[in-house]
Amino acid sequence: QVQLVESGGGSVQVGGSLKLSCVASGYPSSSSNKHVAWFRQAPGKEPEGVASIVTWTGRTNYAESVKGRFTIYTGNAENTVELQIHTLAPEDTGIYYCAAKSGVSPGGLAPLMKDEYVHWGKGTQVTVSS
Repeated sequence: QVQLVESGGGSVQVGGSLKLSCVASGYPSSSSNKHVAWFRQAPGKEPEGVASIVTWTGRTNYAESVKGRFTIYTGNAENTVELQIHTLAPEDTGIYYCAAKSGVSPGGLAPLMKDEYVHWGKGTQVTVSS
């Protein structure tokens, strides 16, 4: 059974930076082409996909609202995907979830739509204050 565990959230001031980590376990050894995405859920709203990566190719995909401030990449540790966030703003506040699926997506990009993902972590809270 695939499990995803997020970490790295916290309370930061506007303009600060954070690095979130997602560690996956339980993948079958044959499923190497993983799609991993980070979703942000603001209070009272649906989760919004902000960044995704195809781990086999390293190809990334970002929501327009975070381009230039968010960077997703595979970490040095096995089965780890990280999200580096710079210049945090109050609208970045929310619960950040890691989600994953295997397979192939059209265009070679991992999607940013939550219904595409099968496996989800429990989330890590990010609070940005001025």
